[in-house]
Amino acid sequence: MISKLYKKCFVFHFCPTLVKGGWGDFKVKIPKIQYALLFICLLAIPFLTSCGKKEVKPVSQESQLTQEAFKLAETLKTAYLKNDRSTLEGNATANGYKELASGIKDFDSAELSFTPTWVEVQDSTVNLTISWKGTWVVKGKTTEERGLAIFILEGKPLKLAQIQRSNPFRQPE
Repeated sequence: MISKLYKKCFVFHFCPTLVKGGWGDFKVKIPKIQYALLFICLLAIPFLTSCGKKEVKPVSQESQLTQEAFKLAETLKTAYLKNDRSTLEGNATANGYKELASGIKDFDSAELSFTPTWVEVQDSTVNLTISWKGTWVVKGKTTEERGLAIFILEGKPLKLAQIQRSNPFRQPE
């Protein structure tokens, strides 16, 4: 019976001389299940104490400008597709609107998709590089084009100052 109990339990010997047959056999028997529970508790303590608080990192100035630039690009695209000139004018500088309005022609319907690819922030100027693809329908004729545009955004709040490379708001001939 004792040998079966030893197989089921780990044995700790507190004094080696007692084990060899001194004046009594002093052994402490700890069942395996208690070892498993102790091991689980020791593993759980670091996880429970390290995940106490979630720190919220403040958003950087560059990140805020980037998010604002993305929103402005979407606003300009939506206003162009709806042919809303007042929104375009409100979100562009005087020179930016002149450049923008000079390329806009009438269309029956249009689809435009923007994919921002690069953002550069220099002082108060943001250069937003956008890969775009557009489809225009004019008098039943469908025209597709794609390109890469750089929106130069200035001011606070950001406004379109200039479009470099291929203008997505200028429908192809």
